[in-house]
Amino acid sequence: MTTFLKGHGTENDFVIIPDAENAVALPPATVAALCDRRAGIGGDGLLHVVRSAAHPEARHMAEEAEWFMDYRNGDGSVAEMCGNGVRVFARYLQHAGLVAEGDVAVATRGGVKAVHIDKEGLVTVGMGRAVLPKGAVQVSVGDRSWPARNVNMGNPHAVAFVEDLAHAGTLYEAPPFTPAHAYPQGVNVEFVVDRGPRHVALRVHERGVGETRSCGTGACAVAVATARRDGHDPVADGTPVTYEIDLPGGRLSITERADGEIEMTGPAVIVAEGEIDADWFAAIETVNP
Repeated sequence: MTTFLKGHGTENDFVIIPDAENAVALPPATVAALCDRRAGIGGDGLLHVVRSAAHPEARHMAEEAEWFMDYRNGDGSVAEMCGNGVRVFARYLQHAGLVAEGDVAVATRGGVKAVHIDKEGLVTVGMGRAVLPKGAVQVSVGDRSWPARNVNMGNPHAVAFVEDLAHAGTLYEAPPFTPAHAYPQGVNVEFVVDRGPRHVALRVHERGVGETRSCGTGACAVAVATARRDGHDPVADGTPVTYEIDLPGGRLSITERADGEIEMTGPAVIVAEGEIDADWFAAIETVNP
């Protein structure tokens, strides 16, 4: 039997596979089957919990972080980072007795992330600094188009400010963008409306997934894009700025510090745990070797 857990961060949900020694084979088709909401367990993505020393992509980070978040999108593709995923990953480590309340380092493909688990159940993740690539970007839905801010949070984002979140459409398919060379591996697209001073709401299409209830890196990208739109640049003016970000699945608080580092705070919940039926898992591996 293969153990699994299910967790979510502001309703961005994940299948969690504990696998300290990196012994469980997880090819893309198997991940997609596990994340299937009708024929599998169901999730926006999968958190593969591996000791950094046991994973070839994370061994160089093993001295800084014992645990590596080998994150996969719901379609099985590999992703650099997932902000909500890091919070749920840290909550799993605490749930399993592998870390205690307080500070913990988590290795990701986007680097080592500093995480703090507080007494109230909220988890804060140091998300690093945003990179703002130059060049105009545009995104479209149907016959509407908007200029978008290109923000990289270890993964790529296009942030568009719209009049109404309904203008984003169904978000079943990836919104077209131009120029094509801006995002050679695809992009997460956020559609944003104002709710009040330093308070916005968004809908997001995550590449490889579709619309999700929440996206942590997307919330960070939106906070940075909104701050620049509003004339705030903490590194330039020495003043940190915090935005409250409403997502379909809940609220995240995003702070960009004066040193440019971004912190994301929000809930993380373990919902269930169990075992994957051995015959089902074997069948998936046989069909998708």
